[in-house]
Amino acid sequence: MYIGIDLGTSGVKLALVKKDGEVIKTVSKSYEVLIPRASWTEQDPYTWFDQTFSGLKNIILGYEDQIEGIGFSGQMHGLVILDDQDRVLRNALLWNDQRTIKEVDYLNEEIGIERLLEYTGNIALTGLTAPKILWVKNNEPEIFEKISKIMLPKDYIAYRLSGVFASDVSDLSGTLFFDCKNKQYSKEMLEILSIKEEMLPQIFESYEKIGYLTKDLSELLHIHHKVPIIIGGGDQAVGAVGMGIVNDGEASISLGTSGVVFVASDTYNVDYKNHFQSYAHANDKYHTMAVMLNAAGTIKWWLEQILQKNDFVSFYQEISKSPIDDSIFFLPYLTGERAPVNDPYAKGVFFGLGAHHTQTEIGRAVVEGVTFGLKDSFEQISNLGIDIKKARITGGGAKSHVWVQMIADMLNIDIIKIHTEEGPALGAAILAMVGAGAYDSVSQACETIIREVEIFHPISNNHEEYQKKYQTFQKLYPNMKPLFPLLSEK
Repeated sequence: MYIGIDLGTSGVKLALVKKDGEVIKTVSKSYEVLIPRASWTEQDPYTWFDQTFSGLKNIILGYEDQIEGIGFSGQMHGLVILDDQDRVLRNALLWNDQRTIKEVDYLNEEIGIERLLEYTGNIALTGLTAPKILWVKNNEPEIFEKISKIMLPKDYIAYRLSGVFASDVSDLSGTLFFDCKNKQYSKEMLEILSIKEEMLPQIFESYEKIGYLTKDLSELLHIHHKVPIIIGGGDQAVGAVGMGIVNDGEASISLGTSGVVFVASDTYNVDYKNHFQSYAHANDKYHTMAVMLNAAGTIKWWLEQILQKNDFVSFYQEISKSPIDDSIFFLPYLTGERAPVNDPYAKGVFFGLGAHHTQTEIGRAVVEGVTFGLKDSFEQISNLGIDIKKARITGGGAKSHVWVQMIADMLNIDIIKIHTEEGPALGAAILAMVGAGAYDSVSQACETIIREVEIFHPISNNHEEYQKKYQTFQKLYPNMKPLFPLLSEK
């Protein structure tokens, strides 16, 4: 039995998995996102660990003597800082935190995009870790001076469980102080950030064992043998492993709070137009990733916060009865946006609202707006010369056949569901299997475990209608972009 731990934004999910991929048991524990100011997001790492360990106690019960390895998946880009006594110095700054606009401008404009691409293969974005370090340096210097260890969210859990200060290439790729192509820390970036390499974790491939569950924790869990700890990776790379997206050219779409278009690659490709991230994959190779901050989270906002409802099934059934309407549009950028516009000032916008529009038609426009945003990224990746003919889909949003069919229609490709929706938790367990020696490689494990079960083919008439509507959608953001910074001044 292998345990995959997925440390997410809204909670931690643990999966107990057999070698053949059968998920025996899952446990989820929730925690809150702290919002001390508008567009700021934080969490308490102590809460992460408490909930993770509570989940471990639940999931191991009855299987104590059968645990052969523990692997991790974690929300990316978060900044966790400890002092020399391993005390957390402040709440972690999360991936969707937008406070670092000045630091990002400094990195992109004064250090320069060309140098950033040379040092790391990527440009600065508000969500990445390096700008967060600069923000702490600039705004909380008394805390910055006390920093002894800098780590990512899942690495804090791995450190507490194993006592080993470690990270992996896929998660470190999202820090902007890591040379993704050569899989090493960028000395130039460390100098820019005023940090030392000894403050950073040892680097591993995502499937590598870093150590074992500590003796004290083993006793608390009633485990009487050594349990290997495999470092795992960032949630997008590990989620791709959990979907079997590991070979060159294979693609996936993730519909979580954020939306991600992910393409695996044997070689490292820098996006010189700066729409996407080019990172190390969790299987010893690479990937290109377009991250849209506002995906299923935007639909959740519309349904729960605006309509004060929580019946997603009925919501999607209702909008499926509403025809494609090219008179109403929605820009879904509620929390700023990354791919492909890279604009922290961007906001949500309804365009074309008329007295004749109904709640259902407006709700459909919200889902279409998110899907058009995904299509933006898909089109830009295709422009890099990558021919994507199909994609596997995962995430909470993938439970809606209505939305999945809409994606197939808009992108004009087959969208495929696999036999499981465990995603990153399963991917973390697969990495644990490889690290513990159950499989020779990540690719071999995925070929054995992952199965396709349902294909959504694009409907040509719908695609043609969406293409017409998309032409107008593409004009909205460029025309509104100059207005968004005015809102931030209010």
